[in-house]
Amino acid sequence: KCSASSRMVDDDVPRTFRALVESADRKFARVRDAPAYGRGPNRYFHKVFKAYMRLWKYQQENRAALVEAGLQRWEIGEIASRIGQLYFGQYMRTSEARFLLESYIFYEAIFNRVYFEGSKDRGVRFKELRFYARFLLVALILNRWEMVKVLVERFKALVDDSRANFRETNFKEWKQVVQEIIRFMKVDVAYMNTRILRYCSSLDSYPVSLPHVARFHAKKVLKFRDALLTSYHRNEVKYAELTLDTFRMLQCLEWEPSGSFYQKHQTESRENGASSDYSGTSGLIDINLVADMTDPTLPANPRKVILHRPSVTQLIAVIATICEELPPDSVMLIYLSASGKTGHGNLSQSESSGSSKKSSKLNVLPRTFPEQNNFRPGVHVNGKGESALHFENSLWLGPSRSGGSNCLYPGDIIPFTRKPLFLIIDSDNSHAFKAGSSHMFIAFQVLHGAERGETAALLLSPLRPTFKRQTDIDETQIRSQFSLFLTAPLQAFCQMVGLTCSDTDVDVYDDADNIISAAFSGWEMILCSSTSLDLVWAQVLSDPFLRRLILRFIFCRAVLAHYCPRKDSDQHVPFCLPELPNSMSPNFEAVQSAIIRLAGHLKVADYFHFDGS
Repeated sequence: KCSASSRMVDDDVPRTFRALVESADRKFARVRDAPAYGRGPNRYFHKVFKAYMRLWKYQQENRAALVEAGLQRWEIGEIASRIGQLYFGQYMRTSEARFLLESYIFYEAIFNRVYFEGSKDRGVRFKELRFYARFLLVALILNRWEMVKVLVERFKALVDDSRANFRETNFKEWKQVVQEIIRFMKVDVAYMNTRILRYCSSLDSYPVSLPHVARFHAKKVLKFRDALLTSYHRNEVKYAELTLDTFRMLQCLEWEPSGSFYQKHQTESRENGASSDYSGTSGLIDINLVADMTDPTLPANPRKVILHRPSVTQLIAVIATICEELPPDSVMLIYLSASGKTGHGNLSQSESSGSSKKSSKLNVLPRTFPEQNNFRPGVHVNGKGESALHFENSLWLGPSRSGGSNCLYPGDIIPFTRKPLFLIIDSDNSHAFKAGSSHMFIAFQVLHGAERGETAALLLSPLRPTFKRQTDIDETQIRSQFSLFLTAPLQAFCQMVGLTCSDTDVDVYDDADNIISAAFSGWEMILCSSTSLDLVWAQVLSDPFLRRLILRFIFCRAVLAHYCPRKDSDQHVPFCLPELPNSMSPNFEAVQSAIIRLAGHLKVADYFHFDGS
């Protein structure tokens, strides 16, 4: 009788486990494709998370019985991988670092315990490939470069092994994923061991100017709460849906943790395949470890939405959603990196679709600019009634053959200027957003001066990049020069003049960084004491992220203004609207002297043109 009772209990354990798995999986399917934007409470996430935590706890408490009943190691790995996915999805939705760290903990545990390894089942192999792809993305965003290198090698070897052992299956897409991450690493390798991109209080706040910033108070002060980051270029360097430009900007708009994460959670390199012994079917992952890694002294990160190759309607719909939910006295940052030339948008159908596959789930808004058929004489109009000038003053978010439906016009942004906007436009047609040009006579093509309530802050890239030896630089880096100046100014300076990290002594490089920091500190004090600072800039100056972007823009403008011949300045120098005070102009002594000092320190002063020199 006792034996029969014991068998019933043993049967109940796997039956309960399977029921918990099915319940959790059903809930997971409902949140997997949910849009990662909007401030509304994501109540269902908590239900899914609770279901997986219950499942995780159950397998821990009944592990022996489950193993005896036939539980496979990959099944524990799949549960842990789903929890890692949930955490990462919540990080993408909220930008809270603790979710990213939790995701890393679960993925690293799966990796160390080789949960998926050894299975000859094709379905399990696909689960293992998806695990590596997702873990790579998390490690990449966390800047765990040593782990990324290990993962890339393992991932590549796994794809090669899959192609050899599952010959009837096409692994072409997985090979493309491997090529993506290798290319991403190759382009960004020069910046892996240099200064971090995230905002670090010890590096990006300056003791001398800090009291001035603390005392500064504009008539109106805005809080930076939300950002939308998107890029659309031919042949972009990307991994998954994260392009190199959005990757850098994403990190630029986050706080750097205090360092405890990197000190407490270093992964030992597994040389020659050696690793700790996790051969047992273990499900013991410390889900509370993140409490020891987060920094409670840091403010919350602004929420960020990343759109990869969106359609115009999808982009407008997401902007509308964010603006609608933007809290009072807040500002939204919009970063757009795209070409203004139709030829650059000529992509294959699969390449151009991007995330627009999900756009059918959005409430697609009507076009926000009026249809105008009566263009001024002298403007060429094609057979479809479309003006050539009409297309020239826009950004292209799609293949050129699709016509004007893929044009994003400056006027498309006007309805959203009822809320404060901080726009960064990195494009060879960025000046389409600049009022006052002689050809800007069509009303819906102008943004500055046509706002509906709040004057937008605009940082506009040069129309052409500037390099000492452009032939030595990858095309993708050429078009990202402005974004690099805003996220890594010293690296951008060195790249422009043809220097690399290997060319520069570490101490020389650190001293160059100190020169820039001293300049930024001085410029902060000038801005905080300026009586001519436009309210558009003054109301965001207290925010550390936006203030740093403004300082880096001033640096970028000064560097390029003194590097390029004056006759080419319209093409090669960035522009901002409204204009910053004259005390921040490239020829102002406090600005020019910093560029002279930096160029002299790096022994490239002969490349520049300074007044009086």
